[in-house]
Amino acid sequence: MKRSTSELTDQQWAHIEPCLPSLPRGKGGPKPISNRACFEGILWVLRSGARWRDLPEHYPSPSTCWRRLQYWEEQGAWLKAWRKFLRALDQQSRLNWEESFSDGSFAPAKKGGSVLEKPSGVRGRNG
Repeated sequence: MKRSTSELTDQQWAHIEPCLPSLPRGKGGPKPISNRACFEGILWVLRSGARWRDLPEHYPSPSTCWRRLQYWEEQGAWLKAWRKFLRALDQQSRLNWEESFSDGSFAPAKKGGSVLEKPSGVRGRNG
C-alpha cells in the first residue's frame, strides 16, 4: 500500500488521533493497519461520495476501512471527537450558540406515503 497524498495534515491528525481507539491486538497474526491510513480512506470516501469499492489502492482495502469505521462507532469515538472539537471551538469563542441546532438529523418523507408504510430502504428485507 503506497500512499501518495494525505487527506490530513500532521497537525489535524494530532487532534484526531487521541479520539480513535486502536484495535485490540490478538495473539499472532499481522499487525493491524494504522488508524491514520484507515481514517484517511474513510475521509476519501466521504469527500468523494464514491462507493467503498472505488477506494483507490493507496488506501487500505475498502473492507478494512469499513470495519474500522464500524469499530470506532461501537467504541463511541465519533461522539467523543465531536464533543472534543465543540469544546475546543467554544473555548476559542468560535461558536455562536444562538444559531445552533439541538438535533441535526434529517429524515425525508415521501409525498403521499402512508404512515404505516415502511421506508423504501427497508422493503424486501426481513421485516
